[in-house]
Amino acid sequence: MKVVQQDEKARGENRYSFKNFVEARDNSDWYADDPFVQKVLKKYAGAQFETVEKAVKSFSPVVSKNWNKLAEKNARPEARPYMLHYDAFNNRIDRIVRPHELLQLEKGLFGEGLFSSRMPAWESFTKRLLIHQLGEAGVTCPMTCTHGLIALLEQFPNEDHPELQEILEHAKEGLNGEFAIGAQFMTEIQGGSDLPKNVVEAVPDGKNYRIYGNKFFCSVAHADYAVITARFSGTDKIGTFIVPAWLPGDKAKEIRNGYKINRIKWKLGTAEVPTGEIDYDGALAYPVGPQDRGIAVAVGIVLTLSRLEIGIACAGFMLRAAREANLYGDFRTVFGKKVKDYPLSAATLKRIEEAAHRTTAGAFKVYDLFLKLEKPLNPGIKSDQPLEVQKQLFNFRELVLLQKICTTNEGAEVLREAISVFGGHGVMEEFSSLPRIFRDVVVNEQWEGPRNLLLTQIYRDLKRVQEWYPAREFVASVLNGASVEEVEEFGARLEDLLARPVIGEVTEASMEAAVEWDVFCNEFFKAFQRVAVAEIG
Repeated sequence: MKVVQQDEKARGENRYSFKNFVEARDNSDWYADDPFVQKVLKKYAGAQFETVEKAVKSFSPVVSKNWNKLAEKNARPEARPYMLHYDAFNNRIDRIVRPHELLQLEKGLFGEGLFSSRMPAWESFTKRLLIHQLGEAGVTCPMTCTHGLIALLEQFPNEDHPELQEILEHAKEGLNGEFAIGAQFMTEIQGGSDLPKNVVEAVPDGKNYRIYGNKFFCSVAHADYAVITARFSGTDKIGTFIVPAWLPGDKAKEIRNGYKINRIKWKLGTAEVPTGEIDYDGALAYPVGPQDRGIAVAVGIVLTLSRLEIGIACAGFMLRAAREANLYGDFRTVFGKKVKDYPLSAATLKRIEEAAHRTTAGAFKVYDLFLKLEKPLNPGIKSDQPLEVQKQLFNFRELVLLQKICTTNEGAEVLREAISVFGGHGVMEEFSSLPRIFRDVVVNEQWEGPRNLLLTQIYRDLKRVQEWYPAREFVASVLNGASVEEVEEFGARLEDLLARPVIGEVTEASMEAAVEWDVFCNEFFKAFQRVAVAEIG
């Protein structure tokens, strides 16, 4: 037998490399390399398209490359935020320690002035769509909450509290180049989304209030200002308030405004943004909006914007999933063929891309309605507007709810399928961002009202307006542009479901109706999205 001499260093050596895939992925420009998003923006930006696109083209490489690298570093388990309750001199400071890369990303994002009066609406929207492709990354939840804070203060100016105008300027336009970060703390341990059960108390202190009690889910715990709900002392009325994290001169001293952060929660997703439990003990607060409509104000303005943004986020998540799954499917060869050349894989990739495009087109269309309405954010269902305006406001209200529940649900499916294209590498978090984004979309499904709660709200809304907005008319309006047959089918199904015990007592009949309602809402919103895609041309 002839013995073959072999260099021991080469024995068993595997020279396989992911270099081509990694370079293609990391060098992608998320706007310039996405003709579909360009096409949708051109339709909706109209006469402003050239100006908006110029700004977006300049911005996109910053997100796609620089900020994406920062987001990856922030996502390491050892980089998660943590609490430092006391300083070296035993002073209670409740400092939230976050990594330097996250602070860089945060400064860059807020420095864009996304909600400034100087930025066109479609420029802000498209930049946010790109930002969401980072995942939550410790910045998109604060971005969204800040939008809600700004909208609330703009809708309810209060000359008795000049501090509120200063807060608005700080959040919207920035002060000395620094932009404030907003948050919303509404949930309590006993109630979750059941805000009427709030027991946190607001006690009068001159024209201001002092807040006492515990808020149990406080995302963006590091914010400069929080929108909170609290019960007016001695009444059953819930109000909306702005609570500064620091009183003037106290931020540098790390003296918080009458509250303590008990701990940072360990969450399934959105791990980079600190979610805390907060005890208020006399925090100074400023009331906002009508005192007898606090819940309607908080939900109709702040939570509506959060729900709207979640739909945009899901579009961003899916666009990234589609892009990276397609890149990998074209790169990876198994059993002699590229992954994309197997019919099952090709069908999966097609399904992912179709969902991403449908969700993106739908998000643009819903936002377009938001921009066209003179006053789209309202505490409750409006009744003092002309009837046709009421109907458009109602369409927007329901589309926001439908988009939130449907895109988060489908987003989880799309991310899971995209991960499967990578095989075992798909669940390796050093290899891919998709597992992290998958967890983020699962969390988004629970935030601002879980699925069943919002399905119930949509059903109740439609029942309430039947006298002035019949089911078939609502369907025809929302699905304007769909085929006559499709409009007729959905109209008949909705009419039937509104006559059944979807939210009644638990019986076999009510459970069957409830399941059908869930299916209907999902299919109805997808029909709306398909109309949006068709309108792109």
